[in-house]
Amino acid sequence: MQAIARGPSAATSTADPRPIAVRLEGLRKTFGDVVAVANVDLDVYEGEFFSLLGPSGSGKTTTLRMIAGFELPSAGRILLSGRDVSRLPPYERDVNTVFQDYALFPHMNVEDNVAYGLMVRHVPRAERRTRVGEALRMVRLEGFGRRRPAQLSGGQRQRVALARALVNHPRVLLLDEPLGALDLKLRQEMQIELKGIQQRVSITFIYVTHDQGEALTMSDRLAVFNHGLIEQVGTPADVYEHPRTAFVAGFVGTSNLLAGQAAQAILGSPGPYTIRPEKIRLGRPDDPVGPDEATALGRVDEVVYLGSDTRYVVGLEAGATLVVTQQNLATSSMEALALRGTAVRLTWKRQHSFAVEGDVSQGTMEEET
Repeated sequence: MQAIARGPSAATSTADPRPIAVRLEGLRKTFGDVVAVANVDLDVYEGEFFSLLGPSGSGKTTTLRMIAGFELPSAGRILLSGRDVSRLPPYERDVNTVFQDYALFPHMNVEDNVAYGLMVRHVPRAERRTRVGEALRMVRLEGFGRRRPAQLSGGQRQRVALARALVNHPRVLLLDEPLGALDLKLRQEMQIELKGIQQRVSITFIYVTHDQGEALTMSDRLAVFNHGLIEQVGTPADVYEHPRTAFVAGFVGTSNLLAGQAAQAILGSPGPYTIRPEKIRLGRPDDPVGPDEATALGRVDEVVYLGSDTRYVVGLEAGATLVVTQQNLATSSMEALALRGTAVRLTWKRQHSFAVEGDVSQGTMEEET
């Protein structure tokens, strides 16, 4: 049997020439008997857009709050550019935080909101005016300085909050689900805007989200959290294409999991394995199979037409169920739905079957949103 691919290690970093902006060493946080963050090690490099991705309660926000200084670690260290800040208050750390609810002062106009941190630091008026103007240009809000927050859209208010954080020239900007309150279309627009701003200012961004689409869209690298632990760190392509654990495979996108007797019959060992639905080709039972391909016969149990693509749920003769996603390049809804109940052959390259760790039940794992 040909070897099945295995995802990369969950090790937080390899040899890298870039300076480290944030280092977490054995970081741990408990609330009574509850372990929110369990001995996390992580390096974030200068100038990176780095995302902490995971479901609610996975430890990502608590980790961000410890980096910001809003929570003190129960154990471990936090280093910013090599300086141990684990016990320092937030105002002594060279970071700023952008929150989901913007936290703007409703009685102040945009300029005064952006300038507030500079006023607290007693920056001279002329310098404040210059830096506020620069910050508003960065987020493309020139001409909005005299408006109040109530006169702005959700996306504009979020950009004001971003300008207020950037005006202080922090070494690291922390973003706690900043787009969560926006509607889908605006959120997608702001993802592109945020990534563009980060590239222009060359500041390290650490971004918390439970939305895997956001993390894949914006991140240079990301860490997938689960129950206070980091399951995998890597580029979006690495994490999506080579998930290390069953949890990562299911949380970051949609993934088929094949295990037990079905995996033994199809792939030669009981697994578990993960196969992405878009990697599987759906064809006729008599279609030829290449020497580097895995294959399984089955029947289409369900068809879900999604416009740009169609999802096929296929019950296999080997006793498992796999989901196949195909783009509707030349297929109408009626043609797709007509495949329900038909016999098919599923084929995919063996290199797209990844052995994963963790206790799993055979089936399909859907992403959480």
